[in-house]
Amino acid sequence: MTKLSVNINKVATIRNARGGNMPDVVKFALDCERFGAHGITVHPRPDERHIRYQDVRDLKPVLTEEFNIEGNPIDKFADLVCAIRPAQVTLVPDAEDVLTSNAGWDTVRHQSYLRDIVARFKECGIRVSIFVDAIPTMVEHAATTGTDRVELYTESYASGYAADRQRAIAPFVEAARVARDCGLGLNAGHDLNLDNLTFFHQQIPFLDEVSIGHALISDALYLGIEETIHRYRACLK
Repeated sequence: MTKLSVNINKVATIRNARGGNMPDVVKFALDCERFGAHGITVHPRPDERHIRYQDVRDLKPVLTEEFNIEGNPIDKFADLVCAIRPAQVTLVPDAEDVLTSNAGWDTVRHQSYLRDIVARFKECGIRVSIFVDAIPTMVEHAATTGTDRVELYTESYASGYAADRQRAIAPFVEAARVARDCGLGLNAGHDLNLDNLTFFHQQIPFLDEVSIGHALISDALYLGIEETIHRYRACLK
């Protein structure tokens, strides 16, 4: 079964807007697990505008499902991940000033750098996933770094889904096939939602994990988090 990892960054954004601890990020993560999430994802950025580094430290001892930490592996981030030792680290090449992740790694240009940082995390017993665009060459070169998985950046699929879902999914099916041929596990994330997730999963049934945050938390405003998680899980059956 494809696992659902809930990204809780937006919950931290709401908390940080007023200070204090409402909503409680740790409690929310535990509730997500209780309602059926297979994992929790956080993406601490250097400015800590949503998830804070301390949140990561607070979450690790209490979570019972897989913990996935995303981010650009600058020294501060890498040190945190190696200290926390989550189940998975997802390497994302986002600059400090971007609003949200907007591109995958150029695994050709950064092959040597990625190989070194992948090796560091794997020495700590952490599964590594590299965030890539749905381009076969990028997937193939990711495989040479020693990574365990790639995560396909799905924004282009989501933005093209309504107009022509077959055309939108085609590059992802091909990139997924290349990943499997290279022996890589496969994750996906960014702008997946209740409208487009079922078709994505039907076309790539061997997907290991999806990480979903913004859409899922937005749906929870109307449906409640328990019902929302149930609906996203239903899309992955």
